[in-house]
Amino acid sequence: MTALVIAAAGTYAAIAFGRFQESMAAASSARVASGGAVLTKAAVLFRNTASGQGYGMIGTVPLSEPAGERSLTEVACDRVYGTLQDIVCLKTNRGLVTNFEAVLLDPDWQQRRSWAVPGIPSRTRMSADGSLVATTVFVTGHSYGSAGFSTETSITAAQGGGGTGSLEDFALLVNGTRITAADRNIWGVTFVPGQSDRFYATAASSGRIWLVKGSISARTLTAVHDGVECPSISPDGTRIAYKKNTGGPLAAHWRVALLDLAAGTETVLSEPRSVDDQIEWLDDRTLLYGLARDGAAGDSDIWQINVDPASRSSLYIEHAWSPSVVR
Repeated sequence: MTALVIAAAGTYAAIAFGRFQESMAAASSARVASGGAVLTKAAVLFRNTASGQGYGMIGTVPLSEPAGERSLTEVACDRVYGTLQDIVCLKTNRGLVTNFEAVLLDPDWQQRRSWAVPGIPSRTRMSADGSLVATTVFVTGHSYGSAGFSTETSITAAQGGGGTGSLEDFALLVNGTRITAADRNIWGVTFVPGQSDRFYATAASSGRIWLVKGSISARTLTAVHDGVECPSISPDGTRIAYKKNTGGPLAAHWRVALLDLAAGTETVLSEPRSVDDQIEWLDDRTLLYGLARDGAAGDSDIWQINVDPASRSSLYIEHAWSPSVVR
């Protein structure tokens, strides 16, 4: 019986792999420009999720025509983020022993350097000057929708020479008290514009979640607001866009929200769907985020919404994920 089960499983796997290979060889379901992708200012980088050739590769479109033809690279990533000088690509290398890595690319999509990361890619960001790279990975394979997930987040110097190590080793300070519980999790770094030592992130422990302001030199994370997940600071440095859980710990529903850093006021936007993404700022008035397509496993779209609470979301780039605006 065991041999029969193993044989059947092997046959199923072979058929599934054959179908996957066929789907990857088919023409792309999106309009793709001829020639390779060229990294330019005023463009959006993303992960192409259109079925067919180029699935999973880094794509680009100009800000002036996000719904137009996309240019594709030959670099596959799970998450991508970049500046005009450097691009970071978090990727899964599947094989007999699957591993994960962060790859730094130059504007010609050539690898500058890479380093191993200890789990499934989740979030990545670069500082505006390209000198720092933040990565968050799941170290247990759990998701944000499940209880008990565990992450590892670190900041690395893009040109080499070290980094912070795990941010869980930083001092986590809440109302002046250091939190040392073993269940501390840190995720979703966003770098403060023009301040090379400062960043924001999410920290959690004992069922509580905080927006923390980090100092690389002091190795501290100081809680400044409750309930902020996956922060993204605006280009002018005045507001944080984030996902706010309006559901429960075991059935999360994340609304898109804004925090005014000076006033401490919070605004929840009109997007009714659950947004499990680290939001990107298109400009100081517009947000971008990915949403999975219903009934289309592995496919997603990038949506946009104005920060005006009365605004409605609209489709920005079809069959795409992990937006990053190149300024």
